[in-house]
Formats: sequence, structure tokens, C-alpha cells
Amino acid sequence: MAVLGPNTAVPSRTEVGVAGVTRKALQPAGQRSTIPFGDPARESDVLLRAIVVARARGVGGERVEAFDAFVGESHRCSRRSRSIGDSPPAYIGLAFVFRWSYSARRHGWGVRALNYLELEGPLQRSGWATAAAQQRQALAATDIEVVMSPWRGGDLRSAAGSLVSGGAAFAEYDLAHCHAPGPGSLAVARHARNQDMPLVLHAHMTAEDFGESFRFSSQIAPALGRYLRWFYSQADLVLCPSQYTKGLLEDYPVDAPIRAITNGVDRDALAGHESLREEYRDRYDLDGTVVFAVGSVFERKGLTTFCRLAAATGHEFAWFGAYDTGPHGSPVVKRWTSDPPENVTFTGWVDDKRGAFGAGDVFCFPTKDENQGLVVLEAMACGKPVVISDIPVFEEFFTHGEDCLKCSSESEFRAALDRLADDHALRERLGTNARDTAAEHSLERVGEELSTIYREVTTA
Repeated sequence: MAVLGPNTAVPSRTEVGVAGVTRKALQPAGQRSTIPFGDPARESDVLLRAIVVARARGVGGERVEAFDAFVGESHRCSRRSRSIGDSPPAYIGLAFVFRWSYSARRHGWGVRALNYLELEGPLQRSGWATAAAQQRQALAATDIEVVMSPWRGGDLRSAAGSLVSGGAAFAEYDLAHCHAPGPGSLAVARHARNQDMPLVLHAHMTAEDFGESFRFSSQIAPALGRYLRWFYSQADLVLCPSQYTKGLLEDYPVDAPIRAITNGVDRDALAGHESLREEYRDRYDLDGTVVFAVGSVFERKGLTTFCRLAAATGHEFAWFGAYDTGPHGSPVVKRWTSDPPENVTFTGWVDDKRGAFGAGDVFCFPTKDENQGLVVLEAMACGKPVVISDIPVFEEFFTHGEDCLKCSSESEFRAALDRLADDHALRERLGTNARDTAAEHSLERVGEELSTIYREVTTA
């Protein structure tokens, strides 16, 4: 049987239409023919092809034996029909399709999703990179096929070369999910709109949590809020880590549906942290009860409170994380990191964050604003007692006195740290309950929720 080849004059990612149907006799009875099922077509396999339906009538009644949808050279046959034989003459219906929607996967054959974090290299130390990596890992356990780069060939240079040679600049995917509000994501958003493709934007950033991060960030924050309102409003769906963040975005207001989904925590990646305890304590000359924080050093994360608490207590304090003393660094960060209290250690970037959780005893996080607090979940997954700020976002996830201690002032933080230093049983109880809380944010849960979301937006 002849199969019509691609018609390059027809744009890809357009709608299906039927031009006509013809009928002709199949082989005489007694001859056998196997008609393969094909994998769904890619976007480039456009697109004058024939839908073939083989129908045989025999003593057992009428049966539909095969359906051949857009089989191309690049596609292996994953399933095959039963053979047609020992029956009276059958007929094949040829429905000539002149246009094909942007992906057959939208009709139940799987989803190929772009999960994109632009500038992933420079952002590798950020919570954004951790969240994106965890999502991809979680999706690996589902039937969602994940694409990490939107560009044909995997990078902009290859995409430009493809465009110059008459090809496409963008890779093939059914849904675009972007984690950052930069120019690369803007290009992806415009491409998605032009191709009538579902667009999901992830709100890891708000104007509220951008302030007190870098030099001039607080002054930039109001203008950033207006930009984020416009950027997020382009989406078919905005995802964010918490109901708290969802409320902020609705107040902007963002003109798109918004849904909260946990960032999750990769507990397996933290396994073995205990074995690194002595190595990291020796490396940074830490002894006794160590009060610690993990992550980039920002004033917004409670740097001044952290240092003042150290000066008011006799405990060792250590902050494991990078800090910027260059032009982008804030004056507050430069002041504290260049001249910290005697019992405070700023380690800078650590290659293995498990060492930080192994070396520390009580996790202290006097942050002013968070969208979820991924690092708190990581500390909890390691069974550490945590002392955190009593801010709205933490009300969703953590319970004072059960899996953490919440504080509203420096005096409350100081009392909580002294109490934990003296009460080993309390530390054990909070740490055990904290592990249970972290387990509720497993990557299995992230994979299930995110794959469901992807399917919902591609079939809407």
C-alpha cells in the first residue's frame, strides 16, 4: 500500500482536517497482510498523509483490524495489528489529512515537555536550579518525556545555524514550562503563542522576595513587580511553590490561572550526610553545638539577625553558602562577611551540601520572606531541629512545637536556640517529626502532580 509522504508546503502545528475518503478492495480472501501501528508524528513530519483503516468482514462478523496514523521513516512501529486473512474481500478507507495538529501526543499518545531554566549554569547554586532539577528527576519516573533546552541542537548557536540553513530554531516539544523570567523564556513564550502551544510559567520569584538580595535590589523590586505581572500573565498556567505566593500573584494581579505545587525535596540526594560530619567540622574548625544556615548569604534571609544571635550566645554559628563581595554584593553582606562575630564562620560555596547538614546541629533560618523555603525541607529531611521565622508562608507547611520552633523576634530566637542546646530530647523529637514532614514533599508526589498538570494543560 502506498503511503503519502510529508508535504513541506503545509505549516507544522496546525489543525487536522479531512479532505476526503476513498474505498478500494484489499487482497483477495486467503492472502494475509499486516498493517503496522505507527508512533505519533513529530512536528517536522508534516503532513499530507493518509489515515488508513482496514475493515474485514467474515464469519466472525465485522472487525476493525488496523489504524495507521502518520508513519514516517524516523518512526519505529511500536505495535502491530492482527493479520487479516481467511475472510471475504475487505476494504481500506483512506482519509486524506491535509493538516495535522502540533502533536499527536496531545491526543493521548504521551507528552513531550520542555522544562527550561535559562542561564542554568550561572544559576546552578540557586534554589531555582534545585527545584528545576528535582522536577526533571521526578518526571523521569513518569511517562512524560522531558526536554531541557528549547533550542534546536541544544543551544543557541546550534539553533542559529539551523535557522540560517532554513531549519527551525526551536526544538520539538508539546508544552513549554519555563522557570525564569528572562529573555530566553520570553522567546519561548512567544514561540508557544505563535504555535498555539500550552505555556506554563513557574513563579520562583516575586518582587517581595527579590528585595534585600543584591545591591539595589530593594530599589528595583517595585519595577520588577510590574514586569512579573506582565510576564506571568502570558501563561496558560502559572505554577508557584505555595498558597502564600499564589496570593501575592493574585494581588498583582496576574491575569492567568495560578496553582501551587511544592518544590519537593530530594531525600536521596541528602543520604549519607552523617558520614561527612567530622570532615566538615574539621575543615571549618567547628566544635560543640553548631547553629547553622545553608544557602546564598542575603540580608533577606536574616543575615543580620543570624550574626546578632551569634554575638549574644556562646554557640558556634556557621553559614554554608556563597556570598558576593563584588559590585553586585549588598553593603550589609559585605560588612558582616568581612568582619563577622568571632563565633561566626562564613564558609563560602561548599561542593557537597550534605557536609553542611552533617556538620550542623540546629538549623537557624531567620528569613524575612520565602516562597516556600526549600532549604528548610532539606534540613528537615536530614532530621535536624529547625528554628525559623514566624512568617505566613511557613504556616502552610510547618507546625510550631511539632516539627519546628517559630520565632518572631531576636529574643525568641535566642531563647529557642538556648533551649535546644540544653534539651537533647526536644531536639530528637523535633528532628524525627521534621523527617516526617519532609517525606510529605517527596519527589514521587512532585512527579505525579506535575505530570497531571502537564496533561491537563495539553488537553484543555
